[in-house]
Parts: sequence; structure tokens; C-alpha cells
Amino acid sequence: MRFSSLPEWLSWQEGLHPSMIELGLERVTEVFKRLHPSLAPIPVITVAGTNGKGSSVALLESIYQNAGYQTGVYTSPHILRYNERIHLNGEEVSDSDICEAFERIDQARLQAEEISLTYFEFGTLAALDIFYRAKPDVMILEVGLGGRLDVVNIIDADVALITSIGIDHTAWLGNDRETIAKEKAGIMRKDHPVIFSSPDMPNSIEETATSIGAVLYQRGRDFDWNKGAGYASWDWTSNNQQRTALPMPSLRGNHQLDNAAGVLKVVECLANKLAVNQQQIKAGLLSVTVPGRFQCLAGDPMHILDVAHNEDSMACLAELLNGQVCGGNNVAVLGMLEDKAHAEALAVMLPEITHWYIADLNVPRGAKAEKLAEVLRNLDSHVAISCFSDVKQAIEQADADAEPGDRVIIFGSFYTVEFAMQLGI
Repeated sequence: MRFSSLPEWLSWQEGLHPSMIELGLERVTEVFKRLHPSLAPIPVITVAGTNGKGSSVALLESIYQNAGYQTGVYTSPHILRYNERIHLNGEEVSDSDICEAFERIDQARLQAEEISLTYFEFGTLAALDIFYRAKPDVMILEVGLGGRLDVVNIIDADVALITSIGIDHTAWLGNDRETIAKEKAGIMRKDHPVIFSSPDMPNSIEETATSIGAVLYQRGRDFDWNKGAGYASWDWTSNNQQRTALPMPSLRGNHQLDNAAGVLKVVECLANKLAVNQQQIKAGLLSVTVPGRFQCLAGDPMHILDVAHNEDSMACLAELLNGQVCGGNNVAVLGMLEDKAHAEALAVMLPEITHWYIADLNVPRGAKAEKLAEVLRNLDSHVAISCFSDVKQAIEQADADAEPGDRVIIFGSFYTVEFAMQLGI
């Protein structure tokens, strides 16, 4: 074996390919064919979108787990442990399982003509290799970037789920929603269902479905949700069936009902292969968890961790903050990546925050605190800002300055939440 530990494998992969991201399927398709010349017929759900992918994947995993099915789930990025990306039957796979998959991939890519792979390509191939060896009842695959040229798209989806579309990753996907949506729509397959779970569907989704011959289901047209009596429950309806008095998902926010409604349409579309009853759906909705999505940690001050990093996800964060009673002020600990639309995203959160503790994000593509501070000052010249060289210092000062009843909102990137979790808050 080339390396004996997972950290060694990952460190080596980071420098193996000339670029961290290279969209395209030819290289990974060839390596995967060398690994698995023929594939077991396992139902596959592929999930794409700008926001809501991780929550939708978690909802699907929870529902199918509660229905007694064996699941293989791939997500990215991770927060604390690389193993978070690959789940079998609701559990993270072991270091040794991942290392063994990496070794098989390395051997396959060196057969005949050597093929170079990126860090992300190695990880996605490892997940697929592990799943096709374990043969779960269903595979749930989250797209990492875009859809059409993302590695998970080498596998044909039995059902494709597309969540909300926003402006993100513009350097790779385009500068407007229609162009970005067209890239996401690349996960569709002819004669197979595709579900769009957000209320505002770009035209390019329907245009792509029509040109490919996919069967499109749109929220608000083919299925929908509405709040039940007392707002403690909700109802789901589609053209084919209805589910009433469902419990609210354990994930907070009305946008999670969009995600849950789309997930239930997926479940309906796969019912002939994977039957799920009402009680199992209820159990799945109640037991689902996703770290870093409005994760409230009790204490004084309360800390709220959220991976919101673009305009739409920060709008959801602002809505959740407004919907929760607060006895003090909201203060922000912020760290973001350099390639985000900072002004558009931060403008949404600006009215909610009384003081900003901004940190340099010391990772590749991490933004400097002073640059984010300048963005905020351009939005509001009177904004209260303190800058720090890392997330740890920003959190410590925010905590020290907090008054009774204040909330410390830690957000802006998966990395910001990761650094906060490492502190054991």
C-alpha cells in the first residue's frame, strides 16, 4: 500500500493533480471502468443544487434508514472528519476502508496509461467503490460542484433531485441563475424523474428536461406543502397521493419544508423499488440531523453555527434569527472564502448584527478579515467591526465582550464552522 494512514493519503492527493478542481468526466470514467467493469443494479438518487443539498441528502438517509433499508451516502465537504463524506447504513466508514479504496483507485489509474486525479475525484471514486462493493439498497449521492461535469454524474441517477438555485461558484458554473441551473440540470437522465424542490425554478431546468426527455416534477405544480393546524405539522400533496399531519422536520426553517417536500417526491418516485410507509417518513423527519445548519449550542452566550456562505443561505439564516426570541444582541463571528459574492451575501445579514468579529480564514482561497471589513463599511459606514488573524481569536473576543442574552452567530464558510467546532464550543 502506498500509504498507511488516511491523513497521508489525503496530503498526497492534494498535490497530485495540477489543479484542485478540474471539471470533466473522461478521466474519472476511465478509472471507474477499470475498477468496476460491470455494475450491480442499485437504485441511485443524485442531489444537486446551490443550497439545501446536504439537508435533502440527510432527510433521504434518515427516511430510508428508518424504513429499514441499507444506505450508501456520499456528501461533501466534511466539517471535522473526512469520513463524514462516506456513510454506510448511517455510519461513517472507517479510515481503513477509505485507505483500501484509495489503494484500489491508485492501482487502477496506473493501469496502461497513467491517469491523474484531483483530491475530490479520488474521494468520490472511493465512495462509489465502497458502495458498489457493499451493495446497499440505495445510494444517495450529493453533487460537489455543478452537476453536468461533477464526478458523481458518471453514475446514472434513477431519480435526480435539484434543490434551490442561487449565485455561487461563478468561476466554474456561470454568472446567472439560468446558466448555473443548466449545469445543475446535467444530472437528469432520459425517461427518469427529476424533482425541483424550490418554488422559483429557472427556465433552463424545464428546457433541459424537455431536450433530454426527463420527467420533470416541479414544486408548486406537481407537488407542494402547506402548514397544518397550529403550525406544528404540515401536509404534503402530489398529483398521485397525499400525506397529512406530518411532523415538522427537526431541521429548522421553512426552507427545510421545501427540501422535505422534494425528498417525499423522490420517495414516491422510487416507491416501486423502495416502499416507505407514513410512520417511517414521520420517524425520518423527526430524527434527521445535519451539523452546522442553524446548530444552536446552549450557554451564555448561546452560539449558533451555520455554514451559510452565499446570499440565499444567509437570507435563510437571517429569517431563522428573526424567528427565534433573543434577549440580547446578535454578534457575528465571520470567516469567508475569497471567491464568494461578499457584498450581496453580507447585505442580507447586516441588519441582524450589532457587532462583527471578522477573522482571516487561513485556508486556501480564504479571505482576509480586512477585505471583508471593507465590504461591510461600504455597505454601512457606521458598522461596528473588529478584525482578527484567525477564527479562534475572533470567537474568544466575541465571547468576552458578550452581554447576558447575546447570541454569537458563527458563519460564512464550512471552514469557519469547522474551526469553531474544533474549539469544543
